[in-house]
Amino acid sequence: MYNRILIANRGEIALRIIRACREMGIESVAVFSQADRDSAHVRYADHAYCIGPPKSVDSYLRIEQIISAAEVSGAEAIHPGYGFLAENAHFNEVCRSNEFDFIGPTPGAMEQLGDKNTARAVALAADVPVVPGSDGLLTDEEHAVETAKSIGFPVLIKATAGGGGKGMRVADNEQSLRTALQQAQVEAKAAFGNDGVYLEKFIDRPRHVEVQVISDHHGNVCHLYERDCSVQRRHQKLIEESPSPLLSETTRTAICEAAVRMVRQADYHNAGTVEFIVDQNDNFYFIEVNARIQVEHPVTEMVTGIDLIQAQIRVAAGEPLPFQQQDIRLQGAAMECRINAEDPDKNFQPCPGHIGGIFIPGGLGVRFDSHVHAGYTVPPFYDSMIGKLIVYKPTREEAIACMIRGLEELNVEGISTTASFQIRVLRDPAFVSGRVDTKWVERELLTQAG
Repeated sequence: MYNRILIANRGEIALRIIRACREMGIESVAVFSQADRDSAHVRYADHAYCIGPPKSVDSYLRIEQIISAAEVSGAEAIHPGYGFLAENAHFNEVCRSNEFDFIGPTPGAMEQLGDKNTARAVALAADVPVVPGSDGLLTDEEHAVETAKSIGFPVLIKATAGGGGKGMRVADNEQSLRTALQQAQVEAKAAFGNDGVYLEKFIDRPRHVEVQVISDHHGNVCHLYERDCSVQRRHQKLIEESPSPLLSETTRTAICEAAVRMVRQADYHNAGTVEFIVDQNDNFYFIEVNARIQVEHPVTEMVTGIDLIQAQIRVAAGEPLPFQQQDIRLQGAAMECRINAEDPDKNFQPCPGHIGGIFIPGGLGVRFDSHVHAGYTVPPFYDSMIGKLIVYKPTREEAIACMIRGLEELNVEGISTTASFQIRVLRDPAFVSGRVDTKWVERELLTQAG
């Protein structure tokens, strides 16, 4: 087992990894930008090194600075967290070539699954259902039109690289397809440096259901059941929960087994998430793999009792997982609300600034993962998430009530947060009944608000 691990990230995920390391008797090394000097992850790490100015391109994305910090600190392994360089196969390779274990999959597995078009081919080889679509990347407009006619409009144009909704467009007919294709390629090129796109049949009002998986180097591949992440705004998740409220046991078993087949096919080791969309008839289709830990991993930890960060570290160190599939039980109901420094009344405008005081909710089954504290200044340079409120109860009904209570208790002085909007979501009859989809927030709640 490692003696010292460097965390190549910031904020709440860095603090989460530090806590896991401390419980395992492992020293932690934090890196931070000048803007994050006062972050809790810097305060609680055993060692901390400044790696550059506030902008991420000058700090958290500077591979040479991170490697230098690892060398100076005497770290043996590097945990990338999520975001930044977490799914960068080149960074993965650089870590390993400099004799630091990378706590994640191999560069080859990361490249294979990081490209959505290649991942689709892996899914087909593993007999995992995929949305009907183009056979590979589109070569030109005529290829796109021909493909769209064969699978039927409407179609969804998707960038093969990246995520977050960039490089995605829906086309209802040939004319709109030609226009949308150019727009998607330009956006994808600007966002990811890759203008490759492909087509899928557009699935109306899908739910977003993802399966947490983890596998070791000893042939043990496990799923830890599913999370429902259908409550989204502009492809960004707002609330996640487990189990999914509307999956039948038959579908739950099938989708989890499909995720395991996908991981085995790709020869993937460590934690990952296989993402699916589920249509209104309970048919599910593979969409992508996130080759890293997810923001919403605490939801899975609460319903399974398994510490995913510690499991990641053990796998990277070559240890077998301390459990097998038959040992994992899905119990109770868990939910997570992402608390963002945004103003819901001003079109979710980012709201960085000084936190004068903060009251964190507590009570049975309540967990708050965050790096902020009274006196902390939320910088404008990074993602607006300042924390995650997670609750766990025996039933979904109780979890909703507990989450509402927790959000009402949460008080962050000096900045606006998304808590009030999430209370509104949780009280809506459609959410209470579980009958939401990935466009429900924009179609129903935000339209009403306008």
